[in-house]
Amino acid sequence: MPKPDHNFSCIPSKFYNGTGFLLNIDRCWNVGVRNTRLSQADLCGNYSSYDKHACGDLAEPHLMLTIDNNGKKTCVSCKPPGKKPDISLFPAWSNNDSDVSPDTAVNVMNKLSSLLELMGNCSTAAITMGDIKGLLTKLPSKNHSDIKNGITTSGDMRILENNTDLVSDFSRSVKIPKEASAMAVKRNGSYAGVMLFPRMFQDDPNSFFFNDEVVGIEMGAEISNLSQTIDIHYSNVDKNGSIASCRSWDGNVATQIWTTDGCKTKETKSSITCQCSHLTFFAILLSPPPGNISTSDFNSLTYITSIGCGLSMFFLAVALFMHCLIRKGKASQATKILMNLFVAMFTLNLSFLINETVANLGNYTACVVMAAVMHYTMLATFSWFLAQALHLYYNLHKLPSKIKHYMMKICITGWVTPAVVVIALLATRKYDYLVIYTDNGNSATMCWISDAIVHQGVNIGYYAGVFIFTLTVFIITVRQIAVLKPAEAQNSSSIKTNSFSILGLFLLLGITWAFAFFSYGPLLLPSYYIFTILNSFQGFFLFIYYYNSSKTVDKNPRADSSSSTATANTVTPSPFQ
Repeated sequence: MPKPDHNFSCIPSKFYNGTGFLLNIDRCWNVGVRNTRLSQADLCGNYSSYDKHACGDLAEPHLMLTIDNNGKKTCVSCKPPGKKPDISLFPAWSNNDSDVSPDTAVNVMNKLSSLLELMGNCSTAAITMGDIKGLLTKLPSKNHSDIKNGITTSGDMRILENNTDLVSDFSRSVKIPKEASAMAVKRNGSYAGVMLFPRMFQDDPNSFFFNDEVVGIEMGAEISNLSQTIDIHYSNVDKNGSIASCRSWDGNVATQIWTTDGCKTKETKSSITCQCSHLTFFAILLSPPPGNISTSDFNSLTYITSIGCGLSMFFLAVALFMHCLIRKGKASQATKILMNLFVAMFTLNLSFLINETVANLGNYTACVVMAAVMHYTMLATFSWFLAQALHLYYNLHKLPSKIKHYMMKICITGWVTPAVVVIALLATRKYDYLVIYTDNGNSATMCWISDAIVHQGVNIGYYAGVFIFTLTVFIITVRQIAVLKPAEAQNSSSIKTNSFSILGLFLLLGITWAFAFFSYGPLLLPSYYIFTILNSFQGFFLFIYYYNSSKTVDKNPRADSSSSTATANTVTPSPFQ
């Protein structure tokens, strides 16, 4: 209680002999009373609310009364929301050791069914074995509903019966979907048991369980492949710079392998939710960050990317504007292909720049859409690199005029192919939040592919196929420029022009993205900087190439629209003819 300067009257003595709570009032200004016994009803009536942060380790039936200088009274009840279990059971299955062994946890879960007879007609029972606590719920034969349990800081469990009982009011909570209950009953299961095992430790010295605790869930039947996930929510999680991941263990004491299979990790700023499609033991595993990049390097790369993408977007927009207003009527096939590449790159840069902002909104649907859009535009960019190489190859062999519906087929390659990949990943729910860590535990969140294996297989594999073809075409073209040109025809002007064309083709065919292949070992950091600079500024570089090459084409009005020569004096392929 505060100590205001003005007088304050103590609560009347008629409550002295009432049953209730003992409040130690530091100071009463008109009366020298130190201890006053009051009842909760007289203190707060129906105006008390539960506050897990204010209560801390205090349990029911504690009540906290705050009176400010203006006499305003605020009551906080330490009685958690929800309902108490019908009965309490104290089986002697644990030896109360300081640590809970995996054998003990498995033994407890296997014996839960034996408690059903002790419950009698009660539908719920609190289970206590020293520090091991849990809740056992009988399953109805039909009319199933979600089972929601809140876990207090002391490990006691409450039954959450309606929407007003918020899981955020508890340090942990468990939700078992009605689909799991129906599946359990169909497979002769008759109960749902949720147990909290404290002081369980990970064998790996480099990682540990959050709060050193494990949650076990058993329903007396094999439950797997749920479409509605089992959600285990942890609030006020302090990772201390570690990486958190939801893990499960199948109860095999011999192996004790904690895996991410069947579980997704959903993180917000201060909470973690494990969404799992099966029953077993669950825990949040905290591991040190890989530390493959320092915070200073991460910030530098972020600044370079932001500046580069912003600059590229501006010049790509200028190029598209110039094309639509000035050159659209006389655009060649190559120019049309390039404009499609510019559109893909512009949307890729835009989606990348706003990705983190969307991720920080905390809206899962928006994040999935953002991840899908950015992934689609990235694959579309790769596809238009391939289209550029195809067109250049066909021009070298004078084939475009012989192919029916040539531009339509090129557009299908550029826009439809990546859409098929993205739709497949959307159907398999591979887009999610992705957290990027630095060596000091700081992190940034973005919307992307959450499965590292899928990311490697799809993106690296997709680009690798594009890269092999574009590099082959690049080598053939450079050979035509450098080798087939008569040596005596070479002069400083032609050498400069050829060098500019080779550099332009290097960017135009997306070969700069191949620096991602070198992001390992001692080449990791240099490849990051080279990759970031070249690819974030790629739109700017391509605009310069487009502008200069377009001027060259304008000076040669006799150039055929399907020709691959930039001028009459050099064998330099130009993509704008």
